[in-house]
Amino acid sequence: MKSRLGHIREAIAGTAVIAFTLLTPFLKSWHSRWGATGAEVKRPLPGDDLVPQSKGGYTHAVTIHAPASEVWPWVVQIGQGRGGYYSYELLENLTGCNIHNADDIMPGFQRLGVGDSILMHPKNPNPYKVAAIEPGRVLVLLIRVDAPAGGSFEPGHKAPRTYQNQSWVLFLEETGEGTTRLISRSRNDYAGGLANTLLYGFFGPVSLVMDRKMLMGIKQRAEKQGRGGRDKRG
Repeated sequence: MKSRLGHIREAIAGTAVIAFTLLTPFLKSWHSRWGATGAEVKRPLPGDDLVPQSKGGYTHAVTIHAPASEVWPWVVQIGQGRGGYYSYELLENLTGCNIHNADDIMPGFQRLGVGDSILMHPKNPNPYKVAAIEPGRVLVLLIRVDAPAGGSFEPGHKAPRTYQNQSWVLFLEETGEGTTRLISRSRNDYAGGLANTLLYGFFGPVSLVMDRKMLMGIKQRAEKQGRGGRDKRG
């Protein structure tokens, strides 16, 4: 478990990276495809069709030296009140998220089904919903919000005047013996206007940084667990 000093150091580093990202909009293309190959950026993934008109987003990826079966347990338990997001915990909690990143696999959070909710914040009335899931392979999350009404709108229905439509997919693919590529993709569509432009202009770069940290957090945990298991077997 990370010490309080460790969390503070991590938060300072995260703040610096966020500041750099906000101050380098000309590097947006690089930020939005961190770790991903050109083929992965262009590759269709499950959930892409849920946000057919994307105004922004990212495709990030990381190589994890562990089989998909050892990576998936960390992916499936993500969420506020669950395993956390393996990102900058202190920064998330400064906004009241009450996130606690797990350093162990949590048996009580190893099952998800379509329609289940994944919270980012305990007071968020519109959490992610599981839109599709294939254990060991892919998790597709979706937020579809009718902002004025405070509810959601259904796929295929005309979007309300003020809306947010966002998909997030975590895709695992084994690329060799004991090696997995973990791809994280977000696609965002939202109503135009100054307020949304400013909102996404700030939170877009922040989400890029948090997502990269999450991928590195999953990599660290899965590889550490795999080494520990091999040591015990050896």
